[in-house]
Amino acid sequence: MKIDAHHHYWVYSAEEYGWIGDRMAAIRRSFLPEDLRPAIAAAGVDGVVTVQARQSLAETDWLLDLAAKTDFMRGVVGWVPLQDAGVGVHLERYAAHPKFRAVRHVVQGEPSDRFLQGTTFNQGIALLKRWNLVYDLLIVERQLPQTIEFVDRHPDQVFVLDHIAKPRIATNELEPWAARIRDLARRPNVYCKLSGIVTEADFATWTEGQLRPYMDTVLEAFGPRRLMFGSDWPVCLVACDYVRWHRLVSWFVGQLSPDEQARVLGGTAVEAYSLS
Repeated sequence: MKIDAHHHYWVYSAEEYGWIGDRMAAIRRSFLPEDLRPAIAAAGVDGVVTVQARQSLAETDWLLDLAAKTDFMRGVVGWVPLQDAGVGVHLERYAAHPKFRAVRHVVQGEPSDRFLQGTTFNQGIALLKRWNLVYDLLIVERQLPQTIEFVDRHPDQVFVLDHIAKPRIATNELEPWAARIRDLARRPNVYCKLSGIVTEADFATWTEGQLRPYMDTVLEAFGPRRLMFGSDWPVCLVACDYVRWHRLVSWFVGQLSPDEQARVLGGTAVEAYSLS
């Protein structure tokens, strides 16, 4: 089974999606399951994990409603107010939905790089394992040291790193990102998504050769057992169409054994998110 471990839906409005600036004008529209269906069919992808794009319970409810009606949606990574004292009520309610598999907070957008060390946030994270829920790490490169410290506070929690921690690909800077990624990968409870990479390079001029050192680094660090394919559709469309990205990742993992290729292209996501 081939799984796309990372994509989004939204009903576009300038107010709610202000981060979609002029450089990303191509995705200033709504994207829904029927927009994604032909793309995954063309790539031979069987199922997807849908990830939150807004920090609201209303969006989490909406994604789960879509998942209940959409056959290829295998799991949802939603948002809940992890800093609230009553977050357990929300977690219990959502965990009852068979496709609610994980929680994410947009840490990359927080003004303080010490956000992950917050007491109330960590108390919320500590509740996730009660319901067998994963936590998706959305960070940028400079937040890796704090992320390693954060992960070490929760050794029994399953984490999935989104977008390989967004290294500075546009300026071809491999360090200190590579050393920090290797350090994070020493924690066996952390998985990594091979996603969101083209949009960290120049949208128009990126090359496969430019991306290769970053892809090599995470493959070496996490190995195929903890690395998973993700498209970051529709965000990826500002730099690369869906089929091209899937083809590039498939070519990259072609160096591996058939079993290892199957892990990256689906098996790892199935394991990490307990997909059915």
